[in-house]
Amino acid sequence: MFAAAPATAADIWVSPTGSDQNPGTKEKPLASVAAAVRQGRELRRLADPSVQSGVHILLREGVYRLYEPLFFRPEDSGTSSSPTVVEAAPGEKPVLSGGVRVKGWRKATSKLPGLPAAAQGNVWVADVPRVNGRVLEFRQLWVNDRKATRAREVDNNDLPRLLAWDKVKQEGWIPTSAVAGLKSAGQVEMVLHQMWAVAFLRLKTLEVHGARTKITFQDPESQIEFEHPWPSAVIDGKNGSSAFYLTNAIEFLDRPGEWFYDASRGQIIYWPRSGEAMTTAKAVVPALETLVQVSGNLDHPVSNVFFKGLTFAHTAWLRPAQAGHVPLQAGMFMLDAYKLKVPGTPDKKGLENQAWIGRPAAAVTLSGAHHTGFERCRFEHLASAGLDYVSGTHDDAIVGCVFRDIGGNGIQMATFSDAGTETHLPYNPSDEREICANELIENNLVVDCGNEDWGCVGIGVGYGRGITIRHNEIAQVPYTGISLGWGWTKTANAMRDNKVQYNYIHHYANYMYDVAGIYTLSAQPNTLISENCVDSIGFSPYVHDPNHWFYLYLDEGSSNITVRDNWCPAEKFLANANGPGNVWQNNGPMVADRIKQAAGLEPAYRELKKEAMKSQAVK
Repeated sequence: MFAAAPATAADIWVSPTGSDQNPGTKEKPLASVAAAVRQGRELRRLADPSVQSGVHILLREGVYRLYEPLFFRPEDSGTSSSPTVVEAAPGEKPVLSGGVRVKGWRKATSKLPGLPAAAQGNVWVADVPRVNGRVLEFRQLWVNDRKATRAREVDNNDLPRLLAWDKVKQEGWIPTSAVAGLKSAGQVEMVLHQMWAVAFLRLKTLEVHGARTKITFQDPESQIEFEHPWPSAVIDGKNGSSAFYLTNAIEFLDRPGEWFYDASRGQIIYWPRSGEAMTTAKAVVPALETLVQVSGNLDHPVSNVFFKGLTFAHTAWLRPAQAGHVPLQAGMFMLDAYKLKVPGTPDKKGLENQAWIGRPAAAVTLSGAHHTGFERCRFEHLASAGLDYVSGTHDDAIVGCVFRDIGGNGIQMATFSDAGTETHLPYNPSDEREICANELIENNLVVDCGNEDWGCVGIGVGYGRGITIRHNEIAQVPYTGISLGWGWTKTANAMRDNKVQYNYIHHYANYMYDVAGIYTLSAQPNTLISENCVDSIGFSPYVHDPNHWFYLYLDEGSSNITVRDNWCPAEKFLANANGPGNVWQNNGPMVADRIKQAAGLEPAYRELKKEAMKSQAVK
């Protein structure tokens, strides 16, 4: 499965206390991973005899702070007999971090304008770091490896509701009680619950009219938000109107654990939680959206590069602050979207809307690559997606990894429609090398993902072929556990031969509905969903339809899929606008107990759950 680095491989050692002027030996290690990658690349270019059995880059324990992504190119490729392996030194835990330490904290001794009375005298202040000659822009803060809360108007999940939503005037009306004494829109954002996704909308204006307040939003998100039909804000629906919360104003900083970035003063203001001493606390903000980028192309791919025992941490997610964020589904955001006056597209005569989407950033991305892998790695404290196999990849493996405290999708894989292709059109490229194929996602623990973008999923696969997702445990996600497919189409496309087996999915749908533990879209012949255990659906008080949730859900266009022998506590399933050839067989509480017990992590990987318990993300 994974290439082992032979003892005779070219060993290149790296340590945070080393020097890039060193030779890279165990006694005199390099300081940066980039220098080690370059050294290995040069050994291969010169056909040095030491690389005959591989290039082995060993990272000593410590934090490796990155100021640009770590790149792997075709020249870094290995072979099956001479792989390139980047891994932790035996028994050690190196961290590749996109974070920057925030230092110089001091307790605020004077009254801060706008700060609630409860917080006056309790907050600490630090100057925003400068990185590469500029003041850093960021939306996350971690203190002692625990994410702090960006100051928000609601401190619990009892969210307020919209009063009105005018698509023509592009304005909304909310209770004045929700604005907490704001005098202007300032840097405030609205996070709006929209059926199966949340939108991030930057306020443009705010006008108080007694008990009601009118708000408008910045572009480009305002136009997209009010023109797109799905998913949309709900007014007077089955469960009332859409819920929302406001965030990013000093007026909202009213309890321990909350923080605010005061851009006008270039300061971070933070109210420490119990036990946090800011003079010694490890406070980190992210400077990079992507830590590692493996970039080949169809004719010159990257191959036989492996990562083992590494932690990838502290990445940013800047799109909401720069352009808003209005997703269609699974975090894929709309670049343009609107309702059709005359329905009908080349693939669907009755389709009443069109949309073009972008793809969220990820901490580690791979494209044009094959025979790569991640083994026993950790992806944590990430603001957007964790690991992304984008396109043109095949025969790769993600095994025994932990994904936790992730703002977006834990794992995302394969094409979800290119930016220039209308998202409901089937993807079936003339060059099949573009398709992500024969990929393995096995024995991973995926917890506390989508904790910023609630419409994200644990594992999301677009137009994949021969994707095997097995023996993973997925828990504490706001929406769906495993989402397989894209396009909402019965038309033949790139997907087929996928397998989702032996997974344990629980405590999902904690915020969103129109949801399932396992969810599919579009035609994908010879796809099998079997012997999974799905349990413990979340019950959020403000979902648009309290009954619209499922354990297993074949959605629009799903065709030629077999669903059998999956355990769940009730037969609550949905087949919505499906195509032909689906087979449902023996799913529900009658399934043999041995199937339930065998689902999830296999014995050799169950210690991953014990490691993650410290985050209280797994119940």
